[in-house]
Amino acid sequence: MDIAVEVIETSSLGDRSYLASDGQVAVVVDPQRDIDRILALAADRGVRITHVVETHLHNDYVSGGLELSRVTGAAYVVGAGDEVGFERLAVRDGDELRTGGLSLRVLETPGHTHHHVSYTLQDATTGDVRAVFTGGSMLFGSTGRTDLLGPEHTDALTHAQYHSVRRIAAELPGSAEVLPTHGFGSFCSATPTSGHASTVEQQKTGNPALTLAEQEYVDTLLAGLEAYPAYYAHMGVINTRGPAPVDLSPPRPVDPGELRRRIRQGEWVVDLRDRTAFAAGHLAGSLAFELSTNFVTYLGWLYQYGTPLTLIGESEDQVAEARRELVRIGIDDLAGAATGELAVLADGRPLRSYPVADFAALAAARKERAIHVLDTRRNDEHAQSHVTGSQHVPLHELADRLDEIPEGELWVYCGSGYRASIAASLLDREGHQVVLINDDFDHAAESGLT
Repeated sequence: MDIAVEVIETSSLGDRSYLASDGQVAVVVDPQRDIDRILALAADRGVRITHVVETHLHNDYVSGGLELSRVTGAAYVVGAGDEVGFERLAVRDGDELRTGGLSLRVLETPGHTHHHVSYTLQDATTGDVRAVFTGGSMLFGSTGRTDLLGPEHTDALTHAQYHSVRRIAAELPGSAEVLPTHGFGSFCSATPTSGHASTVEQQKTGNPALTLAEQEYVDTLLAGLEAYPAYYAHMGVINTRGPAPVDLSPPRPVDPGELRRRIRQGEWVVDLRDRTAFAAGHLAGSLAFELSTNFVTYLGWLYQYGTPLTLIGESEDQVAEARRELVRIGIDDLAGAATGELAVLADGRPLRSYPVADFAALAAARKERAIHVLDTRRNDEHAQSHVTGSQHVPLHELADRLDEIPEGELWVYCGSGYRASIAASLLDREGHQVVLINDDFDHAAESGLT
């Protein structure tokens, strides 16, 4: 029988969802909040969704599983070990789900969470195992991180993760395709992943849980864990309670006078435009969060949930895209949005701006005058290499450490310019004289700065 598995990519969060079908019925695995994408795909393929399954209660996004099951009438499948605030089909190790020509067998694979499960995808007629949906367990050349439920659980979960990945490798044929949810840029991965596809057999020689002794694996994983986005703290709570239906309707329009009032009140007014456009001219007090791949991760990391949030965009389409990204992490209640020419939004008032440069320009400027340099990358990045003499304050710590930043000319860098652009806007709002280094960090060494 032909069994098709299609990927629904959410690159901004580094995650994948899946639609597996036999041509008539389908199973959806780990759906994101914006379920219209999944409904459109199912309709295009002419299949009926009968089951929506979760590998775990997610910590990096709000699930669309509950709403998708209600809209389609599908069974909503969640591991029995998780206590939730909604009706679901609770499954345990060894349970089998059948629909049309598809069969899913439940494997308990704790580690990423206490009650994480994986699902083998089999031909219901022959029993042949085609793939395994591994969620945050076995990833491509890595495993899911084990510290999201608190430090008191991390060591035990790391040992459990080791045994779960080994169970998958021991019980499934080497030809089975590995289909993880995390590991494509998601902070839910314990270490960087490798590749875009894999089989169980390939993981036997490339996955640390399968190549290292248990304690070595545990020590290596724990040593490599870095900070993860602060918004993760909200995701498990929302998913356990049961997310509200998604709302992608346009936020209400905000006029220039209201924008100024909100900025004066200390509310978040976020500019979605390109970071160099923001540097060239922006409303005083607004923040730069360019709408690109990293937008939702870093806005969610720095944003205080419940703070009024207003967007500035070049167009209604740009605002709509940002709204879609934000609902994926539970930021549903936007205070409004303003679009159009920035000069109109400024309502005759002067715009703020700051220079944009590269590492070569920094090297040249340092020969002429005293310059303070700020590194906004993570601890592991800074430890590996950094601009000599630079001050290190990771972006996610900057708002709480502004009093450590000296006055005077301040050049700000990161790995590519994205995080530095956010930091520069935060510092500009505080009145600092900033220069944004919009450049790949590799060029710092080429310029003799490291």
